[in-house]
Amino acid sequence: MDYTMNEVVQFIEENDVKFIRLAFCDIFGNQKNIAIMPTELPRAFEQGIHFNAAALKGFLNIEDSDLLLFPDPATLSVLPWRPAQGRVVRFYCDIRYPNGDPFEGDGRHILRLAMKRARAAGYSLTMGTASEFYLFEQDDNGHPTIIPHDHGEYFDIAPLDKGENVRRQICLTLEEMGIQPESSHHEQGPGQHEIDFRYADVMEAADNFVTFKSVVKSMASASGLYASFLPKPLPDAPGSGLHLSISLHKNGKNVFLPSFDESEDGRHFVAGILRRAAEMTIFGNPLTNSYSRLGEYEAPKYITWSHQNRSPLIVIPLTAAGTPNRLKVRALDGCINPYIIFALLIHAGLDGIEQKTVLAPACDVNLFTAPDDVRERYQALPVSLCEAIKCASGSEFISGILPEKTRNSFFASKQTEHDLLATADDQLSAERILYFERY
Repeated sequence: MDYTMNEVVQFIEENDVKFIRLAFCDIFGNQKNIAIMPTELPRAFEQGIHFNAAALKGFLNIEDSDLLLFPDPATLSVLPWRPAQGRVVRFYCDIRYPNGDPFEGDGRHILRLAMKRARAAGYSLTMGTASEFYLFEQDDNGHPTIIPHDHGEYFDIAPLDKGENVRRQICLTLEEMGIQPESSHHEQGPGQHEIDFRYADVMEAADNFVTFKSVVKSMASASGLYASFLPKPLPDAPGSGLHLSISLHKNGKNVFLPSFDESEDGRHFVAGILRRAAEMTIFGNPLTNSYSRLGEYEAPKYITWSHQNRSPLIVIPLTAAGTPNRLKVRALDGCINPYIIFALLIHAGLDGIEQKTVLAPACDVNLFTAPDDVRERYQALPVSLCEAIKCASGSEFISGILPEKTRNSFFASKQTEHDLLATADDQLSAERILYFERY
């Protein structure tokens, strides 16, 4: 949907809308919202809706705490699982200071700046996500357990796959909201599933991913289940990742065509991302639990690329015609702030083009089983949250994109998480307490 402000007001009046959710993400990617009545919507568009930013970790201090939410009319969406009478709609919002300036910690603002840079250089991008998650049983009190909903395996069908009805409901709900899933299936782990999406404009893809997570959790809850995007919820089962496909165009043409070998811009773009991969890891893998996934069950650990090999960080898939048209980043997990990591990936790739960064040769060996002397040829991603923080906090690349206040708040919060869990007697249990119901 792509409504104007006047069309939104008319839609609200004609469709029995009684509640309006103004949604946004904190700097960690957790969705927040405030509900207003329809009579307040014109004021929201014109003046914004105040909220206490000091109450949100990583936003503002108590002495300077007011921020304003301005709904983006293009993001209007009816929530299909709410009543048909007295409907509930949702907008994603831009966050501003009372003087009208954008709040520098607003992920949508950060991503918008990256898109502006790409357009100024003559490039456009689209992105598509493929996200894994687990479905767990709930106990008699409705609290999540770590008992998988089924014991199905990759591409299984019912009755081994007990989650097909939930997946179908997720996909149908997303379609009602104007989001197009491409495919869905049971994944390798017990109770693990994956849903893939069509390409979309970068901002739309980020908004859609936030919506997707909320729909998954809502539909699972309606079925008496708990959906978890935790990267490694079960220590002895495959982790859940987020594969991000990126297409790059210049003057309306895909830069990867007719071949990747002939694409200077495409190769430089990929090389730019690989060069900054370690520095960006904290934003693509933001939990201590994230590092239990990397290096196992096809989750990449080494900073390299390939066309068909699934063990490197980036894959440039070939189509049926033997030509590439996109790159796929395979190390991310579902606990990201999509706006921030999408922005960083764009900036890293554009830096690669501008600086003509040379792409190293492809890696065509299985790095999960290769001998040590082979793996030592490639730089590895940070092996822990603490190492990822150090790598990012010393990065001129990161500091040139993310404002100081946002960086310091993010790093401090993540260091606190690391220190808390590092001193726990039982780290697995402590992680579960800290993360499981949040993610």
